[in-house]
Amino acid sequence: MTLSQAKRGQRLLIAAIPNPTIRAQAIRFGIAEGAEVECYEKLPAGPVVIGRGKQEIAIGRRLAENIEVQPA
Repeated sequence: MTLSQAKRGQRLLIAAIPNPTIRAQAIRFGIAEGAEVECYEKLPAGPVVIGRGKQEIAIGRRLAENIEVQPA
């Protein structure tokens, strides 16, 4: 499943970020493989808002479609 398919309130584990360019972008946001996040909000045709610790991050839909996750 990808981050763009996550449901609001779901706790997730970042399983893989196969694309090196997208992986570099995600790392800049503080998101790496193995990180646990929570889906706070999914805006229609817009970003996915996730939380990690006390930080909220809006991930663009295209970026979220390339981040593989699994339930935590």
